[in-house]
Amino acid sequence: MPAPCYSNQSGFSLIEVLVTVVILAIGLLGLAALQAKSLRLNHDSQLRSLAVNQAYAITDRMRANVEGVDGGLYDVINSTGSASGCTSGCTFTQVAQQDIFDWNTNNAAMLPSGRGTVSRAGDVFTVRIHYDQNRTGATGLNCTGDTETDLTCISIDVQM
Repeated sequence: MPAPCYSNQSGFSLIEVLVTVVILAIGLLGLAALQAKSLRLNHDSQLRSLAVNQAYAITDRMRANVEGVDGGLYDVINSTGSASGCTSGCTFTQVAQQDIFDWNTNNAAMLPSGRGTVSRAGDVFTVRIHYDQNRTGATGLNCTGDTETDLTCISIDVQM
């Protein structure tokens, strides 16, 4: 009598298990890529928030030193300058000098390649914060959006 032939299988074949592992691995890689993208966007958002806060920081300092604004001491800011060294009984010129020094020192400390500029047209001040969001080594200040050559730029206009 010939041996019986069984055609019913029980359990999983090796191929089915390998296909399942491959599908699971692809899913986990996609999840890891999503997490990495989320972290990068969160960091970009943090830098943008810091830049906006710094833009408002100089406008608050300007509002607190009306005499300095009226005297034109905040009309053109494009460098850190130097500290005034004044701690009490300061003139509005010394306050403006210290404001500019502190502001751009903080920009450099808080943001990668951070720097701030202020320009005046009539009674409107344009405050720009520049920083290297993608850490490409860019140095341009043109605010073109090309992060390979220009720093990322946050700009606000304030009327005083």
